[in-house]
Amino acid sequence: MRKTVAHKGCELSYWVRGVGAPVLFIQGVGVHGSGWTPQVDVLAERYQCVAFDNRGLGSSQPRGCAITVEQMADDAEAVMDAIGWQSAHIVGHSLGGLVALHLALSARARVRSLTLLCTFARGRDATPLSWWVLWTGLRTRIGSQRQRRRAFLELVMPAHVLQASDRDELAQQLAPIFGHDLGVEPPITMKQLSAMRAYDATPRLAELAGVPALVVSAGHDRIAGPSVGEALASRIPGARFVRLDAASHGATIQCSSEVNGLLAEHLGAAEEHLATGV
Repeated sequence: MRKTVAHKGCELSYWVRGVGAPVLFIQGVGVHGSGWTPQVDVLAERYQCVAFDNRGLGSSQPRGCAITVEQMADDAEAVMDAIGWQSAHIVGHSLGGLVALHLALSARARVRSLTLLCTFARGRDATPLSWWVLWTGLRTRIGSQRQRRRAFLELVMPAHVLQASDRDELAQQLAPIFGHDLGVEPPITMKQLSAMRAYDATPRLAELAGVPALVVSAGHDRIAGPSVGEALASRIPGARFVRLDAASHGATIQCSSEVNGLLAEHLGAAEEHLATGV
């Protein structure tokens, strides 16, 4: 069941599932909190899971104040406060990874662990310019809705998956997870992208020493390539880096079983560390 919390001009919409140690999921550009369904469906058996629509997206309306990574992290804290959580394991994907990083840097006591999926430390490192990126990105904005859906799929799924799929059927299956038709870009997207590009956590990553951190990249990711994920992990003392060779930017959906296994292992180890100090 959805709940809301009023915060800085926006009714932030969130939902809670499961019982156990708290886990907060933060989604990336243009994706509703429902994007975490493949993870919550599994992890809610052992953890209390919360996902939410970022400010200005889905049911979290109106936008209210400006969209920045700092504001999005503040929104995440507001959701935690509404539930009564003092701390939680924080899981972020893409832009949500930057938000998770800022939350850990600005309110470290509230972060039990970090899981950073298909993300980066500096927003400008996302989607490096190339002819493929320019052409595919343009095709998500022009042409028929069907053509835009197919171009969007190329951004989030690897070629070998698309070649073996009915792309129209796949786009239809993914729409409820993303929270919208893949051929329709949510109006807030460009403001989220601007917020992402303005943020850089790189100079402060060493401050996260002692925070259990897992960084996962995808071998076919054209948005957050494995080299930027590896660089991110190398700058967080003690972080673990995992590369999913067969996955692309939509790894949480495409390779949900592998991602869920890594999450279960990471969250379990972090909880044990909190309980024993070892």
